[in-house]
Amino acid sequence: MIRRLSLNLLLSLCVFGLVACASNAPAPVVDLAPPAAAAKASAVPAAAASGAAPGTELKPGFYVVKKGDTLYSIALDHGQSYRDVAAWNSLEDANRIQIGQQLRVTPPDAAGAAPVAVTRPVTSAGNVEARPLGAAAGTAAGAAAVVAQNTDTLKREPKGGKLAYSEQALAQLQKADAATPAATPVPTPAATPATAAKPADTRPADKPAASPIGAEDRLDWIWPNPGKVTAGFVEGGNKGVDIAARSGEPVLAVSDGKVAYVGTGMRGYGKMVIVKHNAAFLSVYAHNSLIVVKEGQTVAKGQKIAEVGSTDTDQPNLHFEIRRQGKPVDPLRYLPAR
Repeated sequence: MIRRLSLNLLLSLCVFGLVACASNAPAPVVDLAPPAAAAKASAVPAAAASGAAPGTELKPGFYVVKKGDTLYSIALDHGQSYRDVAAWNSLEDANRIQIGQQLRVTPPDAAGAAPVAVTRPVTSAGNVEARPLGAAAGTAAGAAAVVAQNTDTLKREPKGGKLAYSEQALAQLQKADAATPAATPVPTPAATPATAAKPADTRPADKPAASPIGAEDRLDWIWPNPGKVTAGFVEGGNKGVDIAARSGEPVLAVSDGKVAYVGTGMRGYGKMVIVKHNAAFLSVYAHNSLIVVKEGQTVAKGQKIAEVGSTDTDQPNLHFEIRRQGKPVDPLRYLPAR
């Protein structure tokens, strides 16, 4: 009997152990990889999309070189001379730039330079009126004398004084009040000419300017060639105007300036001349057959700088552009009507 109970107890314990093992859930798996690794992996595609090298940020005043760019086109698009851009970036060869390279396209002193504190002398807010000490002392003595007396508005002592109340004392005080002279008013100083009211200004107000035009827009422009315009300016398309002309006709500088570039460094422009007129404006003359000026040369308005040609085009014509702060603008807005 005891042996049978022991066997049943042993079987019950085995069944209980099997059920307990079957009900246990698998242990969870935890990813112990550091979060910095995942963040770094996600940052790589973003850096590649911006054109800059991974782990670098584009600084203000810099440009990332893209496929098809040349130093000449980058300088033109930012309104700068390619020689200046090469100098700012310590480039010995203007033809050797790499995709993804960051180039400074603004002068070093204009890219994030800290403002300079200006010290100015402290000036007086107005004139200071000076009075002698004697006059001030006399005024104080006069004020004390007035305060020492009883007036209608200021009482130095109680009306009863120091006498005991009686009919005779009351009559005496009433007589004293009647005999006391009234306080003389303090004269108010007359207004000085400096503080006198100014007469109203009856002049008519100045008329506002019709349109705010910057000084750099007031250049004296002329046409580079008298030919007919065959293709006009198109935003995002044609960056200037195309002028029909015969091969060999003169190309004239549209305004005074300095030759910033001469060469064939931009695809589709052929033999090209760029003239820098001021800090804001450049003019571009393309497809020339002959160039008669040199880089760095100063030219005058109407001076011959090239001859019409057909370089990088199928027929003789002059492609002309005006760039303001490096951005192409419609030349017809600046050239005289004809």
